[in-house]
This record gives sequence, structure tokens and C-alpha cells, in this order.
Amino acid sequence: MQLYSGSSQQFIDQTTRNAIAATLQANFFEAYRYHPSKPEVMSWQNSLFQMAVALQRAGLTDHGVALEYQLPLSARRLDFMITGHDRGGDQHAVVVELKQWGEVSPSDAEGCVSTWLAGTERDVLHPSCQVGQYEQYLRDVHAVFSSGDVKLSSCVFLHNLQHDPENEIFRARHAELLQAYPAFAGNQVDELKEYLQMRLVGARGVPVMEKVLTSKYAQSKKLLEHTANVVRNQASYVLLDDQKVVFNKVLSRVRNQARRKEKRTMILVEGGPGTGKSVIALHLLGELAAEGFSVLHATGSKAFTENIKKVVGSRAAAQFGYTHLNMKGDIQPGFFDALVVDEAHRIRAISATRFTKAEHRSGKPQIEELVDAAKVSVFFIDDLQVVRPKEVGSAELVRETARKLGAELIEFKLEAQFRCGGSDGFINWIDNTLGVRPTANVLWPATEAYEFGICRSIDELERTIRNKNASGTTARLVAGFCWPWSDPRPDGALVEDVQIGPWSMPWNASPDAGRLAAGIPKSNYWASDPGGIEQVGCIYTAQGFEFDYVGVIFGLDLRYDADTGEWIGDATKSADSTVKRSKEQFVELVKNTYRVLLTRGIKGCYVYFMDEQTRRFFQSRLG
Repeated sequence: MQLYSGSSQQFIDQTTRNAIAATLQANFFEAYRYHPSKPEVMSWQNSLFQMAVALQRAGLTDHGVALEYQLPLSARRLDFMITGHDRGGDQHAVVVELKQWGEVSPSDAEGCVSTWLAGTERDVLHPSCQVGQYEQYLRDVHAVFSSGDVKLSSCVFLHNLQHDPENEIFRARHAELLQAYPAFAGNQVDELKEYLQMRLVGARGVPVMEKVLTSKYAQSKKLLEHTANVVRNQASYVLLDDQKVVFNKVLSRVRNQARRKEKRTMILVEGGPGTGKSVIALHLLGELAAEGFSVLHATGSKAFTENIKKVVGSRAAAQFGYTHLNMKGDIQPGFFDALVVDEAHRIRAISATRFTKAEHRSGKPQIEELVDAAKVSVFFIDDLQVVRPKEVGSAELVRETARKLGAELIEFKLEAQFRCGGSDGFINWIDNTLGVRPTANVLWPATEAYEFGICRSIDELERTIRNKNASGTTARLVAGFCWPWSDPRPDGALVEDVQIGPWSMPWNASPDAGRLAAGIPKSNYWASDPGGIEQVGCIYTAQGFEFDYVGVIFGLDLRYDADTGEWIGDATKSADSTVKRSKEQFVELVKNTYRVLLTRGIKGCYVYFMDEQTRRFFQSRLG
């Protein structure tokens, strides 16, 4: 999908008449059902005018042009793409990343620079790195580029900058990036002209652009091989016992299904915290990719997915997506050989949002979109990890969908516990104590190897977790969502929102925070970055991760009433606006939240209870 396509002469005519921004604005609203921001409209007007001038000077008037082209199965959009034929007569496309930055400063993050965006200074990818990733993505998943049918090049045009070797964009530390994906300043239009002419001198570009726009998503063999090697090289991803059984069974079914044209297969894998669901999912992705199957890993968790992408690298990240991947219905039935859905309890009822166009509102449940997209769909799920009212994923939903669609259903249940000291008993005890489900584990015996401790003060909890972290293990503080979540201060420091008496600490950075002060990790990487020890994590950044030790601040949004023997939810003590509006589900969701937080530790868990009756109740459950 793109917001504009046409000939280069049409583009030049519209732009020089100051009509291109209005065209893009109208097309944007038609596509997304909301209006683009004023800064984005201004950037179209300014940057595209400069690009039109460059095309005129280069004499590129018989070419194909696409603006705001959305990458396949991604929310990312290319600023500008032009197509034609090169000197050898081969079809060629050039992607141009447009920047109207006026000032750029260094960043301490690799491959990044710092600039002012949306009223605040932010660390962002060096534009050559950004456009290079777009190019690699297209080579890996876009059929006309992965086949070599259309050649591909990429560059950057920073029309408001003057070239200066001392400017951070052009500094020697970025030389390798600039060699592969050149950046041209506003006073280097002649150099940009030569770069474009060398690749597009042959003109006749509109048919080439039509070929690009009608081409389909297709994972290249090189991408599959790369992803397989990356996953295999992660030594920590080791399968044991019933994990290996599930892996072998799923692998065998995908192999058999690929050879036969029969009804689709759904595979349900249930397992509690620490049973290795995500490890199996990653192994499946790696092995299926190695065998040349078209496979995608999908979740409903941004923090979880972005951390995996960080581990596997930007290229393999192309095979990791989200559960709303087919909300527009543009993926044909059975397109993937296999779809691996991790954290499937986070599946939503439907993928559409209030911004979805009417023709894309199929009303089809999200889980049916996922099943339709693959010959074999694998769902890794824990029913008791639903923490948001719109999350509907459950084992029963998978079963109901299989019956409704007439799909074959294969079920597995993971029993072996690889978290909480390998103790199923601790998770069973937490479930029983929180009233999540009845179990035989009423008391937690002090003889167990797993460490569980109740701290009498918040200072004791913080001191315990910091000491664990300093000893070489991983440890984090987490809390129920009982305090507001502020934006960073102008200097990038975080506001200490989590306050208990004189004690205070900040939440982890919010997902849309601007440039952060040195040492503060971005929201998605709080769980894995060493700097995360300085903030309190919330459920949305902790779910899906594990640490050696976890320290839990048990807030006042859930408390035990000793008189009635019941758990009481108090929405007035919650700062989670979405959850507190779900009146009927509030207690259940908050219980699940604390269950998730309390089971993040591999070796131990320490808790501070803000409510005294709740502390006494937990204390009474210790053997």
C-alpha cells in the first residue's frame, strides 16, 4: 500500500504546484481514517519539493514514483521510491529517505544520532542505517527484489543540512554505513543527481513501479537461512524433556502438511510460567526456516517481540510480527506453511481499531485471521496470564475455533517447570493463595530450595533486590499498576512516580518517551538492559520475561479481606485506565497481574505488601 504513485513528471507537476501535500493528506485519511499530524504534512510539503527539484535537475521525468509506500507486513513506510532502468538495461528501484533535520548531535547508542523530533530531543537511527534496514527488509521479503528481478539501491537526502565532515551525520564513525547507503546534504544536489542518474538513466520506470506495487510478500531463502543460523547460535535456547517432544511433534506435522492438501491443522500448547513455551516457539521458527518453510513468529506483546528482535538482529527480525498481521485480509489463506503464535493469551477479539476503514472491517475474530493465514498454526498459551480486558486468548477459544473452522486440533500440555527453582509447587501455591484456581499447595514449605521472602519495608525490598543484582545475578523490581506514569522531564530524567511514604522510584520509561537521560533503557528493553535495575517495571514490560530474582511491590488495588475470606479489588487505587474500566473483570485481571509478577523469578521472589491484612494472609500461608 502507498499513499501516492504515478510518473515522475506527474509528481514534479503536482509538487511544484504545491498540491502534493494535500493529495497525501487526503489519501492518508482514506487509508487510516484519521488525519496526519501537521508536522508530517509540513515535512511532505518541504521535503518533496526539494526532491522534485532534484529530479528535474537530473532529467528523471519518465520514471515511476511511489510516496509513503508501506513495507509488506509492517507499519513502516518508505518516504520516496523511484524506478527506472540502469545503464545495463536492468530494472532498478531507488529508495530515498527524506529528512528535514536542521541539527544533529551524537548519541551514545550504536548506529544512532540525536535530533529534535515532535518537540523533544530523541535518539534515532542514523538515517543511512534506517534506509539500509528498509532495503534489507525488501530484499528479504519482497518477491521482485529477493528474486533479483528488480535491482535495489538506497540513499538519504537531508535537504536542510549543509555538508560538513564534522557534522554527526558524516562523521568517520559512520563511514561504513555511508559507503553502503550514502547521505546527501542540501548543498549536494549534484552528487544526488549523479547517484540517481547512474541507476535510473534508462527511464521507462512506470511499468517497473507497477511491478513493485503488485509484487507479493515472499520470504527469501537467504532470510530463512539467516534466521535459522541466528536462532541455532543462541546457546541458551535448549530444549529438555517434554519441550523436545512438543517440538518434534509440531515439526513433523508441518513437514507432513506441506506435502498434502488437506484441512488446516491447529496445535494448542498449554503451559504455565516457566514451562518453556517461548523457547520451543523460537526453536520451531529456526528449524522450519532452516528447512525452507515459510514461517512467521507472532505475539501480541510489543516489549516481548522487540526484545527478541534485538537479540536476533535487524535482519532476522523480519520473521517476527504481531497477531494483527492480517487485519486487512491481504494475506491469502494458507500463505504461510506455519504460524507460531507465542503469548497467545494476548490474542484480541478482533484486529480492527477505531481507525480501520469500513472495507477492512471484516468482523472476523483475530484468531480466525491467524488460522486462515497458515497451513499449520501453533498457539502457545497460559489461560491465567490474561491481564487486559480486550485479551481473549484461551485454550477453550482455540478449541472452539478448531470446531468452527473444521480444523484438526492437536493438543499438548507442558508440565516441566524451568522457573521458580524448577518448582511447580510455588506456582500452584501462588494460584491457590491468590484464589486464581484451587490446588493442593495450601502452604509454602520453608524447606524448598526456591527463595521466597516477605519484606517488612519497601527499603528492605529494594536493598534485597539491589544486592542480588550486584552479586552477578539478574534482578528487577516490579509493581502493580497503582501509580500514574509520567512523561520524562525535559532533560530525559524519569519522574519518580512510584511513591510509598518517603520512598520513591520511577517507572520504566513509557513507550513513547523522547530522548532519555544516559543509562535509562527504552521501555521495550527495560527487562534486558542492565539499567533497568534503576526503575520499577510494570506488568506490560515484565510479562514474558524472567529474572533470577524478582521483587514485587504488592499495591492496594488488590487486598485480602480477613473478615470475609475474599479478595477485594479497589479500582480507585489503580492507575491502569483500561483495566479499571472493566468492572466485572477487574478482580480477575488484577489477580492475574500479580500472578504474572510473582512468577518472574527463576531463583527467588521477594514481596512487600502495602496492605497489612494481605501481608498477614500471605504470612499465614508459609509453612
